[in-house]
Amino acid sequence: MNTTHSGGRKAIAFSVACALMLPMAAMPGTAHAQSKTKKSSTREAQLEQRVNQLEQQLAELKAMIQEQKSATTEATATAQAAQTQSQATEEKVTKVEKTVAAVPAKPPFSTGTAPGVSVALHGFINASAFTQSKGYQYGNGANAEYPIPGNAGHVNDSLSGVDVRNTRFWLDFSGAKISENWAGSGRIEMDFFGGFNGTGAYSQQQPTPRLRQAYFDIANASTGSTLRVGQFWDLLFPLDYVPQSLSHIAFPLGYGNGVIGWRYPGVMWMQDLNHGAEGTKWRLDVAAFEGSWSGPGLTTNYLTAGNAGFKPQVEARITAKGSNWQAFVAGHYSKLDLHGVDGETITPIKSNIKSTAAELGGMWTPGSFILKGAVYTGKAIGQVFGDLSQFGDIKDKGGWLQAGYKFDSHWTVYGFASVSKPDKDDVLRWRAANTAGLLRARQNALSLQYTTGPFDYSVEWIRAKLDSTTTNGLGRQKTSGNEFTLNGNYRF
Repeated sequence: MNTTHSGGRKAIAFSVACALMLPMAAMPGTAHAQSKTKKSSTREAQLEQRVNQLEQQLAELKAMIQEQKSATTEATATAQAAQTQSQATEEKVTKVEKTVAAVPAKPPFSTGTAPGVSVALHGFINASAFTQSKGYQYGNGANAEYPIPGNAGHVNDSLSGVDVRNTRFWLDFSGAKISENWAGSGRIEMDFFGGFNGTGAYSQQQPTPRLRQAYFDIANASTGSTLRVGQFWDLLFPLDYVPQSLSHIAFPLGYGNGVIGWRYPGVMWMQDLNHGAEGTKWRLDVAAFEGSWSGPGLTTNYLTAGNAGFKPQVEARITAKGSNWQAFVAGHYSKLDLHGVDGETITPIKSNIKSTAAELGGMWTPGSFILKGAVYTGKAIGQVFGDLSQFGDIKDKGGWLQAGYKFDSHWTVYGFASVSKPDKDDVLRWRAANTAGLLRARQNALSLQYTTGPFDYSVEWIRAKLDSTTTNGLGRQKTSGNEFTLNGNYRF
C-alpha cells in the first residue's frame, strides 16, 4: 500500500513539472508559441484532467488503506478477546479438574460395615440354542462333553433346546486397607448350573444358582505376594487360557476328556519370583485344598475317602509369562483312605491309594494367531475330572489344543481337539459292576465367532467319540455324537 501511494505522488509531481516546463519551452519563438496556443491549451486541459484522475485514484488508495487498517485493528481485537476467553475457559477447566480429582470416585456399590471397600458387579448373559444327536455325560446342552456309552437304551436319543445356564455374575470387592503394604480384596462368583427348580413340567425353565468361587485375597503390591483363602480353581485348571467357546463356558470344551481341574476350598500363596524385573515374569503358586473323592460315604457331607483324616490335596505351579506367550508346569498330590471316614467300608482291591498328576501347558499369540493347550499324565485323579471321571487307582494321560485366527477385530475362527486315554487294565479292575468302563474319549470342535463391543455371537459344531466296554466288561463299543449350537453373549 505504501508503494502505491508513493508512485501516485511521483506521477502527480511529474505531471505538474511538465505543465510548468511547457511555457519555458515556448519562449524562443513568440510567433511560434502563438501558433501553438490552441494546442497548448488543449494539452493543459488534458494534463489537468489527468491530474484530477490521479488525485481521485490517490483518494481511493487512501480509503482502501484506511479500511485495511480498520479491519486489522478489528481482527486484532477479536483475537485478543478470543485469547482472553480461552484463558478464562482453561482456568475454569483446571478448577473443575482439581475439584473432580479432590472428590473420591463413587463405586457402583459400597459396603456399610467395611469403610473404604467398594464393590463392582461384572458378568455376562449367555444363550445357546443347540441340537444333539445323542445324550451326553455330565448333561446336555451347555454341559455336554462326550456321549453316554451305546445308545442309552434308545435307537435314537437326539434332542434340542435352548440353554441359558452359562449366564454368570460376580462381585469384586476391593479397597480394604490392612496396613501400609498389605491390602485386601475378594470375589463371589455364581452361575446357574445348580440344577433345576424341581422336576415338574416347568422346572427346566427355572435353573438354580450355583456358587462357583468365594475367596478373599491379602496382597502386598511392593513384593508381589498374595495369600488367597476360600473356594477357587485348583492349579491344574487352565484358568488363564480356557478353550474359547460361547456354548461351553462353565463346562469348557474337552472338560473331563483332556481338560482337567476343579474348584475346591483351600488356601494358596502366590509369589512373583522376579518382581519388578524386566523381561519374562515368573510366578510360583502353592496351594492346599480339601480332600475329595466319590465315596464311600456321603459326597455332600464330608464323609468320603478324600475327607478321611487330614489329607489335603497339595499342588504347586510355576508360570512364566512373556510379551505374547505364557507357559506353566503344575503338580498334584493327595492320599486317599478308601475305608472312608467311619473306617468300616470293605476295600477288596486297595485300602489306600495316592493321587498324583503332572501337567504342562501354555498359550502363544503370534500376530493374528491364537494357540493354547496342555498335556497331562496322572493316576487316581477322578476328583479333578481326570480318568474320564472314573474313581479308582487308574492311570490316565491326555491333553487338548486349540488354534484360532483373527481375520479382523470382529471375526475369529477356532479349531479344537482333546483326548483322554485311561489305562485299559486299570479301568477294568476298578470298573463298578454292571457299568461300562470308559477307555478313551476324543472331542473336536469348530466355531466361527463375531464380536462387536460387549456382544459375541458364534456358530459351533462339536463332535465327540467314546470307546468303552459293554456293561459286562467283556465287549467293546464305540459311540459318537454331534452337537450344533447358535450362541449369543453379552458382557457387562
